[in-house]
Amino acid sequence: MDFISQLGANLSGALIIAIGFLFALTIVVFIHEMGHFLVARWCGVTVKAFSIGFGKEIYSFTDRHGTRWRIAWIPVGGYVKFMDDENAASVPSRDALSGLTEEERKGAFQLKPLWQRAAVVAAGPAANFILAILIFAMMFWLFGNRTMEPRVGRVAPDSPAASAGFQAGDLIVAIDGTPVDGFATVQQVVSTSVGRKLAFEVERDGQKLILMVTPALRELNDAIAGKHRRPVIGIEASGETSRIVHRDVGPLEAVWLGTERTWDIAAGTLSYIGDVFTGRQGAEQIGGIVRIADAAGKFAALGVAELILFTAFISVSIGLVNLFPIPLLDGGHLLFYGIEAVRGRPMSEGAQEFSFRIGLALIVMLMVFGFYNDRGILARWFSWFS
Repeated sequence: MDFISQLGANLSGALIIAIGFLFALTIVVFIHEMGHFLVARWCGVTVKAFSIGFGKEIYSFTDRHGTRWRIAWIPVGGYVKFMDDENAASVPSRDALSGLTEEERKGAFQLKPLWQRAAVVAAGPAANFILAILIFAMMFWLFGNRTMEPRVGRVAPDSPAASAGFQAGDLIVAIDGTPVDGFATVQQVVSTSVGRKLAFEVERDGQKLILMVTPALRELNDAIAGKHRRPVIGIEASGETSRIVHRDVGPLEAVWLGTERTWDIAAGTLSYIGDVFTGRQGAEQIGGIVRIADAAGKFAALGVAELILFTAFISVSIGLVNLFPIPLLDGGHLLFYGIEAVRGRPMSEGAQEFSFRIGLALIVMLMVFGFYNDRGILARWFSWFS
């Protein structure tokens, strides 16, 4: 009976992961591709296919404009395919143009003005950022803005904070001269400042002190991210010493707060990537589709609101990653258009083809690296049924 109960629990966990993953990724991919689609239609581009997923179709239909809308079996992405695309990655096909009539050429993506092509490509990531802003804004509007007072509840022994002289009860007023409005702000600043000395202004017994502390990398283990290294100084908030301030916000302020939250996530991600390249942080937090699925399941288990918030986080990440200047990604296409604007003519077919091959190799390498970092998650999944 214990075996059956455990198997049932494992199956339930797997189902939650699947539901959470499909919910979050399908919404994010749909919004991303819808951004491309709507701006393409606005610019008069003929769209041949709009697909959620890859591979064999589960369901499809063709609308009155000739666009084939499809849902496919492999739910790890999607694409919008234009009339003159060679494939789903929007690699241009020169041969497709030669067989078009004069009327059909009006809908060819490659023949559109440079600004329209750039707008169509940029619309996908932009839609992801807008989705995240709207989700965060909705949460702020419905539930208000909750901030935890930036008061130190505990100082870890032998930590950078202990060495700097932090004490329980200290109220953090500012960091490097910038006012602090909540404990989350402290965590955000510390997490992007590994190896950099920070000046903390704290209030203690009515007096203001300046404490200098340098965040250090420590291995942490939490329910969502698992084992990972992150910059910390060794302080915690406490429910006994830190009060939570709740404030209702209106729709306009909610949108502003949603924009701030989206910006903070994007800036934090870019800061982490910069630290990886400069060697200040390790690359163990870089994960792939396995880590996304695992995190989606954990957030789904917490509740619907948490899963929706996770969808916003993933939307920011996918929008940001797609802007990286890697050929085959949206950012790679925008890089080509920037070169075209400077040179006054497009890159040669040979140069583009070579770039696309380099881009494909980089993407495959990143996927393999992500799977390698996620091997612990895969081992945990397999252990459920071993």
